[in-house]
Amino acid sequence: MSLLPALQNLPATFPIEGAVRIELTEGIPIFKASSSVQNRIETLLDKQQIENLTPEENQELDHYEAINDYLSFVNRTIRNLYLNQSA
Repeated sequence: MSLLPALQNLPATFPIEGAVRIELTEGIPIFKASSSVQNRIETLLDKQQIENLTPEENQELDHYEAINDYLSFVNRTIRNLYLNQSA
């Protein structure tokens, strides 16, 4: 089993409340970034396609990537626990 990824910082724009939503997929809770967080990531990615991001924006995007990795790990762990329990 993989080690839990460490989060060192959250982006300054990361909302403390309402940043993550929970969806049920096949009866398994899946954690996903909220619409506002997804919109911010898309804004940064769109800007990155047109021009260089500022160092702060690059760092913010890196933080969002780390959060995504963390949520992916949590979701895989929950799904694997569910599947192992069902087997």
